[in-house]
Amino acid sequence: MPRVVVFDVNETLLDLRVLDEPFKRHLGDASLRPVWFRQVIQIAITATIIGAPYRHFGEVGTAALRMVANRAGVVLTDEARDEITGRMLSLPPHPDVPAGLRRLRDAGFRTAALTNSPPAAARTQLAAVGLIELFDNVMSVESVGAFKPDARVYRTATRELGVETAGIFMVAAHDWDLAGAMAAGCAGAFVARPGQVLNPYFDPPDIVGRDIPEVADLIIAAETRAPRLT
Repeated sequence: MPRVVVFDVNETLLDLRVLDEPFKRHLGDASLRPVWFRQVIQIAITATIIGAPYRHFGEVGTAALRMVANRAGVVLTDEARDEITGRMLSLPPHPDVPAGLRRLRDAGFRTAALTNSPPAAARTQLAAVGLIELFDNVMSVESVGAFKPDARVYRTATRELGVETAGIFMVAAHDWDLAGAMAAGCAGAFVARPGQVLNPYFDPPDIVGRDIPEVADLIIAAETRAPRLT
């Protein structure tokens, strides 16, 4: 049986670079956008490590935005906060995404999304850009109460999908996401989006590609060479 291919959403499928303009307009520097998203991930990972009570991912984004504004010496207005966090719900996909997803589905693979965002937000994001029909499942960490890369997130996802962890390819543009998935027993596929690199501290993923179609082709080729029954 073909394996399930599970995708991270933000940055892997959806392009955060559209936020550069509001960051420039409200905070004075478009380069603060990637700084902000790294801060989001740092907060989420720290909260998971210390066992802090689970909170909506939007709250994490707002906290990170306040930190970035404070460092930059900028007053964060309600308008800026609402526009930046609100536009997360309508991010465009990277141009290569639809073709790559269709390639996997045409080859008989099941596809799913797994995100730190709440379920309703994830579905809104994917529906807004016409991608939701390309997924069999849209899953959120909310059911676990901890953020990726906590291993429980990936193990819970496998139960929802009805497969073993070895039956999943986790696809992400983030080294930390793949490290968590691979620690839980999943195979890993890295998408080398601009600015994203592999972390040499962790084991290398099974697959590395420039975009989703290349990753899809490599997954299909890997399954053709070594089919599994999971």
